Amino acid sequence: MAVLAVQHIRKMRGGAQGHLMLGADGNAYVVKFQNNPQHLRVLVNELMATRLAAAAGLTVAPSDVIEVTEWLVENTSELVLDLGPRQERCKAGLCFGSQLVGGLMPGHVADYLPEEQLAAVKNVEEFAGILALDKWTCNANGRQAVYAKKTREKRYTATFIDYGYCFNAGEWVFRDSPLRGVFQRNVVYREVRGWESFDPWLSRIEQLSEQAIWEIAEAVPPQWYHGDITAMEALVEQLVRRRSRVRELIEGFRESSRAPFPNWGKSAKIAVAAGFEDPAWADQIKDGPVM
Repeated sequence: MAVLAVQHIRKMRGGAQGHLMLGADGNAYVVKFQNNPQHLRVLVNELMATRLAAAAGLTVAPSDVIEVTEWLVENTSELVLDLGPRQERCKAGLCFGSQLVGGLMPGHVADYLPEEQLAAVKNVEEFAGILALDKWTCNANGRQAVYAKKTREKRYTATFIDYGYCFNAGEWVFRDSPLRGVFQRNVVYREVRGWESFDPWLSRIEQLSEQAIWEIAEAVPPQWYHGDITAMEALVEQLVRRRSRVRELIEGFRESSRAPFPNWGKSAKIAVAAGFEDPAWADQIKDGPVM
């Protein structure tokens, strides 16, 4: 059953032009509509990849199908999409919703952290796990995360967001490339020392049953892919086959010009002594797309 949207709160940043809305369950959701500027299938990608990540034990925002009524769209002037020279009303019906990280209560949420704080994120080791997920699903976008902490906490926790470009966005083809689906700054990979650093997430992906993948696919509203069962079956079959290729795809990134894992094969003691600096090309842009 879909969660009913009961109130519009504000428009969000990002290419899909999501809107923050209050659900009847009391949670705030970033809602993406069927007529978003990216592609209808982006909704499928968001729901499936988020739930695949959750099945692997990664930190994601809970996601759901959100019902936005015609009445709410017609009576909320802000529910529009900017499509170049014109605007279009958001399409009522079943939408994708991702719970707002940090919720509406006071706290600290950021989409960028300075190097020192990023390295100290509580679950920084999960960046290896989300890399495995992004390689499996052929995420054509850079990895996005937001960071949240409660008022009295000193360190942030990363939540991995934005899966719309998994499966190569609306194309549902898998064009793999070493630098696709990776985080822009190497500091999050400092503690990767070998294949053991990718567990338990990588092993969970490799061992995820075909039935579990199908159950996630069957939760997707058919109107999000125009009822094209053949295309959905092909997508699931690709995911099933690719479980055994994830290590190969990670290896391609490891051997790339990024040199992302400087401590591969080193013990923790040796790595600490050697230290590590990000290369000159490391991305220092402080503003990126969120949701």
